[in-house]
Amino acid sequence: MQPPVPCLWFDGDAEEAAAFYTSLLPDSRVGRVLKSPVDTPGAVAGQVITVEFTLAGAPYVILNGGPGHPHTQAVSFQIHCEDQAEVDRLWAALEENGGSPMACGWITDRWGVCWQIVPKRLMELIADPDPQRAERAMNSMMEMIKIDVAEVERAADGAAD
Repeated sequence: MQPPVPCLWFDGDAEEAAAFYTSLLPDSRVGRVLKSPVDTPGAVAGQVITVEFTLAGAPYVILNGGPGHPHTQAVSFQIHCEDQAEVDRLWAALEENGGSPMACGWITDRWGVCWQIVPKRLMELIADPDPQRAERAMNSMMEMIKIDVAEVERAADGAAD
């Protein structure tokens, strides 16, 4: 049995979204593009119905299913970044392509898909065995839009803003 493959519902932009997503992360590529042999609620015969793609080594599918099923924050892509430069690069790519920043490292892309751009260091700091240090790190993160690792570290260390 194959592992489950997430399928994202889109309204006609499957190819464009898959191309953008695969440009963000290494080990990513667009695979099979399937055109519908018949008219469907989301596409007429001959239009793209699904796009298979790999994102950071994991398989995904986008279905051009038509309107009526918008994305919500209930499902998001969580990307763990090695450093601030990677956070900044991904954040800029999403924002410059029509994304909308939210809070605490969350950003919605132009199609309404939510992303969590999470520095690995943030996770270390909020899991610190010193509860006061972890609390200060968490409180600092809660006040941010895009995560600033240096600022979270300063807060964890007890440095004043």
